[in-house]
Order: sequence, then structure tokens, then C-alpha cells
Amino acid sequence: MTPKRPTIVNPIVESHAFLPHCSTADPTMLLQFVYSTRDFVRDVHRSSGNRLGIGSLPAKFDTTIHAGWTDRMNRGLFRYHLGDLQTRILSGPHGYVAQLNIQRGIERRKPQEILSVQQEFNAKQFNFNKINPEEIIFEMIKDVEGGKEKGQLHEPCRMVVLVNVSPLEFGHCLFVPDPLRCLPQVLTCFTIQVGIESVLLSSDPGFRVGFNSLGAFASVNHLHLHGYYLDHELKIESMPVKPLVPEKGFYRLLDFPAGFLFYTESEWVEKVAGAICQVTDFLVDANIAHNLFLTRGCPPCDRTQNQKDHCSRKGVRIAVWPRTSCFGAKEESAFNVALCELAGHLPFKNKEDYELTTEKDVMDVIQRYLLPDAEFQTLEQQLTRHLMDV
Repeated sequence: MTPKRPTIVNPIVESHAFLPHCSTADPTMLLQFVYSTRDFVRDVHRSSGNRLGIGSLPAKFDTTIHAGWTDRMNRGLFRYHLGDLQTRILSGPHGYVAQLNIQRGIERRKPQEILSVQQEFNAKQFNFNKINPEEIIFEMIKDVEGGKEKGQLHEPCRMVVLVNVSPLEFGHCLFVPDPLRCLPQVLTCFTIQVGIESVLLSSDPGFRVGFNSLGAFASVNHLHLHGYYLDHELKIESMPVKPLVPEKGFYRLLDFPAGFLFYTESEWVEKVAGAICQVTDFLVDANIAHNLFLTRGCPPCDRTQNQKDHCSRKGVRIAVWPRTSCFGAKEESAFNVALCELAGHLPFKNKEDYELTTEKDVMDVIQRYLLPDAEFQTLEQQLTRHLMDV
């Protein structure tokens, strides 16, 4: 049975546009989701028994994704039917959320062979211009006054949202900036900004967005973000941090796994997106693989951790994990170490590992993919200087 979700009212409009093409490139009707900063949900609270917080209603962004995703699932456009996933919280302070998703491990498209973080786009390989156009849910269009914000982005402002046909959770979709530009899997300021804005458009604290670079278990070398709903709190939402360049929203995570954190509320999205892009550009230039995870979270250095279940989620936490590169198509037997696993969400490929894996086992696997301490400390110093100089 498909997971039950709120009753849907579609807030989308139709317009003529070009869909990413398969065998044809005929113009067709593409649904548009038009939004502005007025649609940002300024505050989200976690509260026991009510994931949206008292009095909250699903935002139009959420109802649009819910409706479009469920429609495609009901029409059989996915590689498998995703029902309610078997879930358990691993014992221990990290609170890892383990889920059994055997079919994703079996049915998902074979990852492309990756040889470099800087690998160029290859039109002969699978890319999002070769999908079934019916997989597209909508195109995100930002309504800006006088074109001011659009001019500041210095990039085409076109983001196509499509279902991930091998979903890891409810609502799993892909955000692909202007697919016809054929961009490789390297983040741009526009992509980061829309990723953050997508989290701010959701009233659900369980909506997450993430990115895997090449060499960090990205399976397709065509620029895209992942978005999905996970109805469980993750430690990354309230993990303590150390300020590095706080005026640019840059911090270091003080718990496992070692990484960096940016934080922004709705007023500073463009500025922080630019700082994140400076960091990811630095990592790409150094051929360092990396994963990002975006989620509603507590402000940095918030000391009301004993009240974390009721912590205000006015802003977005963006975790950045530099890591050792995995080139080729090698995979772990239990779970891969990519964006969601580093954040504490573990989709397991087989029942035995799902039932028997302990928190220590998880940390041992993840540790193998993290940078050595000395290398991480050197990188921290380099990135701090880099952000202070620009």
C-alpha cells in the first residue's frame, strides 16, 4: 500500500516548455511550480506526536511533490513499488535511523564508472535528457520582482524536478538544473541556492535535500540534487559546532562524522549559497570527493539541546563532508556511504545486515571513507583562509 499522505490540492500552472528529450524533442506541456520568498516557511518546530508542529499545515511545495510523486507511483513509472519501509533506530548516542530497502539495492540503475571528481559530462552515457518525460513532476520557477534576484544569480534559473524511479523513501525526487545544458555533477551557486530554498519552501522538518559528488557515490554524471522525506529526527539537526567563519555561516561539526556545517535563514540564502559554492569549488579543484546534506535544523551554538525535540527550525543546516574518493563502481554490501548515510539515515540492502548491524559497525564503515585527521585539519585551515580572503 502506498504511504498515506495529506489530501492534495495542486498549486501548479501549465505552460509550454521543452521537456528533457528522449527519442523526440517536441514541445509539450510542463507543469510549473511558481514561488517567491513569500512562500518560505519561516519557522518549523519538531514536537512529539506532530511532525509539523502545532497548527502547521502542509505547504504547497509539499502537497505538489506528494501529489506528483504518488501519481507516478500509482501509474507504475518506478522500478519498484515503495510501501512503508521497515525501520529501526540503532541503540547508541548517534541515533542512526536504519531502514530495509532491498529493492533499491537490486533494481536501481548500475552506477556509471567514475574516474575523477572533475570528470566531464558524456552524452553517450545515461543522463536526464534520456528519461521518460512522464517522470517529471514540475519545473520550479522563482517569481522575482524586477528580475533583481535572477540577475544576481548569473545563471539560467530553470530547475526541473522529477521522480527518482529507484526511491529510497517517500517523495524521493531529483532536482536537475536546466537539463539541456548537460552540466557535469559539480555544484553551482544556483543549484545550491535552489536546494536551500526547497527546504525553506517545505513545512515538513523531515524534508531533506542532498548531493553526492563524483567519487562520493554519485551514480549519474549529470548535475542533480536528491530530495526526499524522512519522518525521523537526525542528530545532524542539532549537532554542536565550532565557529570557523561565522559571518559567512561556516562552522565545523563537533561530532562524528568529521565535516563542516553552514547555516542560513531565509534572509541570507544567496550569501551562504555563494560561500558553500566557494568551498565546493575548492574541493573540486583539489579533486576531493564530497557529500552535502541539507535539512531544517537548530541555529549553530544553540544551547537548548535538552529541548531539541521542540527546537525551532527557522533555518537550514547544510553539512559538507569531504571524504576519500571511491572511483570505479565499488559498493559496500550493507550500505553505501553517501549523503544520507553520513547524515545518519541508513538504507540497508539486505535483511541480515539490517537486523544485526550495531552503531559501532556503522561508525567503522563510515570511518573508512573519511579523510585522515591530519588531512582534515589541514583542509579546515585552508578553507577557513579561503573564505576569509574572498
